[in-house]
Amino acid sequence: MDSRQMRYFVALAETLHFGRAAARMHMTQPPFSRQIANLERELGVQLVDRNSRHVALTQAGERFLADSRMVLAQFEDACRDARLVAEGQKGELRLGFMMHAAHRIVPQIVSCYAGLRPDIRIVLLETTPADIEHRLLGGELDAAITFAGRPFPQLRTVPVITDHLCLIVPREHPLVGRDRITPHDLETEDLIAAPATVAPTLREAIAGYFEKAGIVPRFRYEPQLQHTIVRLVAARLGVALVPASICDEAAVDVIPRSLAAAPTLRVVLSVPGESRNPAVAPLIDIVRDWKGSPAGKRPATRLER
Repeated sequence: MDSRQMRYFVALAETLHFGRAAARMHMTQPPFSRQIANLERELGVQLVDRNSRHVALTQAGERFLADSRMVLAQFEDACRDARLVAEGQKGELRLGFMMHAAHRIVPQIVSCYAGLRPDIRIVLLETTPADIEHRLLGGELDAAITFAGRPFPQLRTVPVITDHLCLIVPREHPLVGRDRITPHDLETEDLIAAPATVAPTLREAIAGYFEKAGIVPRFRYEPQLQHTIVRLVAARLGVALVPASICDEAAVDVIPRSLAAAPTLRVVLSVPGESRNPAVAPLIDIVRDWKGSPAGKRPATRLER
């Protein structure tokens, strides 16, 4: 039995006439009648009562008609869904991102993507840059928004924005009254920063900022997550150099300050070079068209309609 025989039977059940049903299926009546007879023989039941004057469905035929319609509808859905997935119109997109991107970049890009591809389920994973790298290389993510770091031949990147570092200090800290901070202003400060094993690009930028001034930074606490860093600063346990993309939304007990000659950080969309997920291509197009900006400057882009 196959779907064609089900379609033949549905045509007969809806017309209750062998000739009209055969014409609907673009067949002559004799081969059409043989298909119905073969179907009944394969099932081992009589589906149709027929004589020279009328055709009627048996109880088994009524039931088979309902089930056939359901099966054929599911078959059509399966065919349509397969085409939509192949076209990148339906399916799933696993998008990783670091916390810095959660404040502005991810909401805008995801909103634009959802409007463009409403039938694609977006699975979001907020994690550290090092974990993003591991998951991308392991095939656990389809794409990720992270810092540009060491190149991998298995990955390709699309620029998103260029961010820069700023300083956050607790309220009533002596540096609150300074408009622009230099590395020498921080020479005796306890610093809070993610370790190089978690956010290598960010840590290198922070360390390099001090090294250029000939200063050895005093890293006191090294939590993995940026929101933990913000809370530790708020608790007066030190100061931190963080991406400007989170400075304007820091905790109420934390004050951001500009850095003189602030180091820059490139934020990119990273995707496997051999991605087989058609849902990735629209995301790449959106990011390429997007002209984002660091914190404090609201981007004017196609994402904001």
